[in-house]
Amino acid sequence: MTPLLEAHGVAINGRLSPANLNCEPGELVAVIGPNGAGKTSLLRALAGIELDGGDVLIDGETVAHAPPPRRMKLLSLLPATRSVIWPITARDVIGLGLPSPDLPRVEELIEMLELQPLADRRVNHLSTGERSRVLLARALAAKPRLLLLDEPLSNMDPHWVLRTLQILRAEAQASQSTVLASLHDLGQVEAFDRLLLVAGGRIVADGAPRTILDSPELAHVFRIQKAGSGWKIEARN
Repeated sequence: MTPLLEAHGVAINGRLSPANLNCEPGELVAVIGPNGAGKTSLLRALAGIELDGGDVLIDGETVAHAPPPRRMKLLSLLPATRSVIWPITARDVIGLGLPSPDLPRVEELIEMLELQPLADRRVNHLSTGERSRVLLARALAAKPRLLLLDEPLSNMDPHWVLRTLQILRAEAQASQSTVLASLHDLGQVEAFDRLLLVAGGRIVADGAPRTILDSPELAHVFRIQKAGSGWKIEARN
């Protein structure tokens, strides 16, 4: 299978060492690592927002050469911050994710994410969890080939954590797109097909979630050890 995403030597000076990465169509990839490990830097480099070296190709097309409307079809980045100061409605925020007006798609997302009661409210008046769903809808709006999601499950209640994972799986399968999502909760990673472990601005492990969770690399990076079905702080001299 031809990779959907091909990243060659992507780097950000002082934050992300040159990294190579291929991802397949329909694949859900979780990105984990301690605070400051480089998860956000990796996503921003892949999005071309900060990129001091390397190339990113989606379906063989170089992202850096794509005009803005085309880029919206190639990729979308959901930032970790949920702060929105715009005094515009949730419906209009979702529409900002589209290269051209598409009211049926906006309404489809409003229904999918159960945003009907919020659609005509100003987004800066919504709770953080509500804004998270609105901003996820905006990221999904153009049906991008690559979804880059920075902590998409943060600030969500348990129902919406599970529902968001269902939506991401369904959207990836329907359009054979690829999802890369950074996470903090190790209990969520087995909902993904693949796991990247990032530390010190490098991808230090890449594989099946269960394999990485049981690996000495994860124990070392997070300074934790398996303890039955949970975890404990790693003992160090």
